[in-house]
Amino acid sequence: MKKLSHNSRFYEYLLMLFDALAVNFSYGIVLLLRFEGYLHYIDVAYVHTFKWLIIPYAVISVAVFYAFRMYKSVWKFAGFDELIRAFSGSAAASVIYSIVSTVLIRMAYGDYYSRMPWTFYIFGFFVQMCLICGIRLVWRFLFAQKSALRKPGKDMYIYRILLIGGGEAGRLTLRALRQEKDVNEKIVAIIDDDSSKWGKYIEGVKVVGGRDDILSAVSKYKIDRIYIAIPSATQEEKREILGICSETECTLKNLPSVYASIFGEIGLASFKNVSVEDLLGRNTIRPDLDEIFKYISGKTILVTGGGGSIGSELCRQIASHAPKCLVIFDVYENNAYDIQLELRRKYPGLNLQVLIGSVRDSRRLQQIFEKYHPDVVYHAAAHKHVPLMEDSPCEAIKNNVIGTYKTAYAAMMNGCKRFVLISTDKAVNPTNVMGASKRICEMVIQAFDHKIKEGKADEIIRLFTHTEEDADSIPVPEHCETEFVAVRFGNVLGSNGSVVPVFKKQIEQGGPITVTHPDIIRYFMTIPEAVSLVLLAGTYAKGGEIFVLDMGSPVKIDTLARNLIKLSGLKPDVDIKIEYTGLRQGEKLYEEKLMAEEGLKKTENELIHIGNPIPFDTDVFNEQLIRLMDASYNNDENIRELIKETVSTYRPSSDQ
Repeated sequence: MKKLSHNSRFYEYLLMLFDALAVNFSYGIVLLLRFEGYLHYIDVAYVHTFKWLIIPYAVISVAVFYAFRMYKSVWKFAGFDELIRAFSGSAAASVIYSIVSTVLIRMAYGDYYSRMPWTFYIFGFFVQMCLICGIRLVWRFLFAQKSALRKPGKDMYIYRILLIGGGEAGRLTLRALRQEKDVNEKIVAIIDDDSSKWGKYIEGVKVVGGRDDILSAVSKYKIDRIYIAIPSATQEEKREILGICSETECTLKNLPSVYASIFGEIGLASFKNVSVEDLLGRNTIRPDLDEIFKYISGKTILVTGGGGSIGSELCRQIASHAPKCLVIFDVYENNAYDIQLELRRKYPGLNLQVLIGSVRDSRRLQQIFEKYHPDVVYHAAAHKHVPLMEDSPCEAIKNNVIGTYKTAYAAMMNGCKRFVLISTDKAVNPTNVMGASKRICEMVIQAFDHKIKEGKADEIIRLFTHTEEDADSIPVPEHCETEFVAVRFGNVLGSNGSVVPVFKKQIEQGGPITVTHPDIIRYFMTIPEAVSLVLLAGTYAKGGEIFVLDMGSPVKIDTLARNLIKLSGLKPDVDIKIEYTGLRQGEKLYEEKLMAEEGLKKTENELIHIGNPIPFDTDVFNEQLIRLMDASYNNDENIRELIKETVSTYRPSSDQ
């Protein structure tokens, strides 16, 4: 670092010396040419004035240029801004020179020599400007040539790149690539939808056409990689372009951030591998962060299952919205410890409590609620893996249903303002135990909401697996005001239960990728989107709602797998085989967001809807819950029959 600083200062002094010589040479040569190149033709007053000003003007010019930050610019990266500063600095120095020289002549010779000819000042300024800017542009040109002529190793393969985007981001990408050391990539063609650019050159690279010419350009120019530098494009435009690019065998990289193009901080590291999230069939949901901030700020928030994929992202976003206290509750200590370390590092001033325990343990829950009195509970704790729950249905009921019930009950008994349940589209017309258990969880929060609104909170049964004395020792509050809501969404990309990590691992291992059925389809969303929906539900809730995200068109899992293979620069069924293993027990070809009878209502966000609650007899439901709890803790092998009695829309795949 010291050597670099020393070299930088040396070049700064060298540039100052050149400027000091250049400004005087400019006016000297113009003075000589003004009098036809003969020194003895020049009036003595002009010669003496010029001589008197050589040193003062050199000092003044360097000082003016320094004030205009002309010695603080990195001229090998110089652009229009640096040129403006050089022009302004040179103009300011020339004005000072014209004023001082006129004053000196008049002081020495009176009115006979009032000033030098106007042409002297005008042409002197232009020559000075050319020299000052010229040396800097020459320096930039030599650096560019040095980068261009730098040869990679003899055995290094040069990847040929097709750049999509001929705007400012594309131009900065071209420049950045030339300045990279030991680079083994070369941009050979540009694609841009602006037809006025077709056939023209940007930084020496030809614009060969629009998006319809991508496939032909890849073939013609033997492209290895495609760089997409259109950060300001809409999601729909990007998806269309990515869809075309995915038909090639090229590795795709995307410039995701508008920030990089605004601040000119684009380099090869700015480009990220195109992810499958970029190919989702809808725009990214963008929540009203101010609204979420107002709701969360200053409140005590409890997140159950806070170490999981959804729970941990909930904690990250909540932590960024200034809660009074964030309580993370999880049964798995490793995940809880990881999110604890992350949040304490990012938010050292956050009041963070990380607690270990199970939502099945009502006494532990009561202890936590009594101590921290959370204002809002986000209930993300659940068993989510469909095949595992098919093999252990009693565990799904214990953890998902009874755990949700006990957490909701503790929230109601301790004055919690709002309880938000994380649900799933698998709860709609479920064909598996996991989906059915989540539908029962939705019914639980609807039953709580119904009893509270009727003023009959004391009729809500107490499901405990320990002594009745513990249950009876807690009095029901006179006025229960807890609002219970559910949030339902589809498969979450990157979550613990998502197919995407599985597919990526299979690709890394050389395949094959296993898909259960060629026609199976699913709705997808990203983890941040899922969490945004959950947080928004907390702000919109009135009680009893099931919030649903408009997730656009469903995606075929087979198409998803093939796109992942292509995004890895490989060929489906050639480099990576795809095998169809058949539907697993409890799995169906498609998921639904709502039951037909639920209907939809709009919210303030056009992508978030509310499903109208389906009425059911809460008293009968209470009796069914008791039987379900007893059967699950007795590990009854026939528990599916009780689930069918509770969830009328449950149709196990074995019955179909």
